[in-house]
Amino acid sequence: MNKLTKRIIAVVMAVTVAALNLLTVYAEKSEALPVEIKAKAAILVDVSTGKVLMKHNENERLYPASVTKIMSLLLVVEAIDGGKIKLTDTVTVSSTAAGKGGSQIWLKEGEQMTVDELLKATAVYSANDACTALGELVAGSDEAFVDMMNARAKELGMTNTHFENCTGLDDTTTDHLTTAADVAKMSVELLHHELITKYTTIWMDSLRNGATELVNTNKLIRFYEGATGLKTGTTSKAGCCISASAMRNGTHLVAVVLGSSNSNERFETAKAMLNWGFANYCVYTPNISRELVPDVKVTGGIEESITPVIPEIKPILIKKGTENEINCVIDLAADVCAPVEKGQILGTAKFLIGEETVGEYKFISQNAVGKLTFSIVFFRILSRTAALKK
Repeated sequence: MNKLTKRIIAVVMAVTVAALNLLTVYAEKSEALPVEIKAKAAILVDVSTGKVLMKHNENERLYPASVTKIMSLLLVVEAIDGGKIKLTDTVTVSSTAAGKGGSQIWLKEGEQMTVDELLKATAVYSANDACTALGELVAGSDEAFVDMMNARAKELGMTNTHFENCTGLDDTTTDHLTTAADVAKMSVELLHHELITKYTTIWMDSLRNGATELVNTNKLIRFYEGATGLKTGTTSKAGCCISASAMRNGTHLVAVVLGSSNSNERFETAKAMLNWGFANYCVYTPNISRELVPDVKVTGGIEESITPVIPEIKPILIKKGTENEINCVIDLAADVCAPVEKGQILGTAKFLIGEETVGEYKFISQNAVGKLTFSIVFFRILSRTAALKK
């Protein structure tokens, strides 16, 4: 065998190995995804726990289009729930807001609308002018509001996100990017505010005494059982995107789809992910018996023991059919040294399925227990002596 032949064989073998490796990787990815993802990136998350149930290129930085408005809406509802603004507040439209292009309700400079109306226009119709007007109300200016958006994203751990505006318009932007994983984080945070679903579940409505019709850009609100929102987005850069949320039998899920080729593919992908989630997972509320939680002795305290507070047990997400496999492991201190602070952690309760922790809760002290001092002991002796003499 000459040198040329050997080289040819070596090259063929190298190409074959590389091809097999690629096929293996592809097979592994295919097996990891229980539904077909027709998008550049996607993720399925449980709202109550933040648990990721399915993911595909979830950390790839992409243009989000109007899905951006999830962060805008979050800041607005936080301002409402925090008492900084009210739904009845009147907003006077600025030239900046009136000048926004894209999807809009054609606000005019100087026109007045309530926060309620602008919130409806933003959540239902994805109106860029309404969204900008709300941002200016909350932060004082469009630029300041975008700064707030980026600061809030950082607080939520959205490390791969940068906003350049509050609307998602990306014609002139280069770094208005996020990821499916980051969109899921802000979506979950927004859904923790019950007020938002008052708007995101509207299919049709109107403004200006019926003169301006609003039809939800999210078709799932009308056609998908249990849909609670959340936001669509479409531009030539971003493709077709959606953060779709739905609740069934107490299970609340969010499916984020970024970069679909067309609108139908984003909706079909979101539905497939949600359907799989509801078919395979459910919420379950376990119970902690008081008999399993004895009092904790207090060494050197004015009280001899303290009764741990059993925490409020919130529903946990589990795979369907595993309810009977849940084990509760309680780790409680036998004794603690005084002083004991109110709210001090005394132990934990973990709910396990196999080796996986599906829920963890803390036992705390309901009251403070002071340290036993010489003066307290002396006073108690005197009191007992006096009581015996009587």
